[in-house]
Amino acid sequence: MARASYAIAIGSNRRGRHGSPEREVGAALEALGGVVAVAPVIRSAPLGPSLRRYANTVALVESPLSPPEMLARCKAIERSFGRRRGRRWGTRVLDLDLVLWSGGPWASRGLVVPHPAFRTRDFVLTPLAQLVPDWRDPVSGLRIRQLAQRLRRARAVDPAASAP
Repeated sequence: MARASYAIAIGSNRRGRHGSPEREVGAALEALGGVVAVAPVIRSAPLGPSLRRYANTVALVESPLSPPEMLARCKAIERSFGRRRGRRWGTRVLDLDLVLWSGGPWASRGLVVPHPAFRTRDFVLTPLAQLVPDWRDPVSGLRIRQLAQRLRRARAVDPAASAP
């Protein structure tokens, strides 16, 4: 397979062996490899029951891996950082999500790209729009910056609009 570009959302809201959530995010970027661009880390409120704020960013990664292979790599990195399966939206030392890839939509057992919830998550769309504002969502056809603007407008009208 030719080299593909992946937009990978990275988040942490628990200290790990690398230190603070921001340091965990930085270590994850090193572990990913092939990183060609990274948005600034932002702090965001947690989804669900966790009380700890997240450190979030999005990285643009180039790789010859297929989407299932990239997902397996991300899951292996999460495990190596101490991530264990558990309560949904609980605290976690690392969360890596495949948001988009340059090959368009992908669906297989256990993987859907684009990420089904990325259009409703400001902590993904804001950094994603900083990196690749003109990439198009292969489902809606809208540019990333358009999706981010729509979400900001919806949140201005109804602050609960960005909830999952």
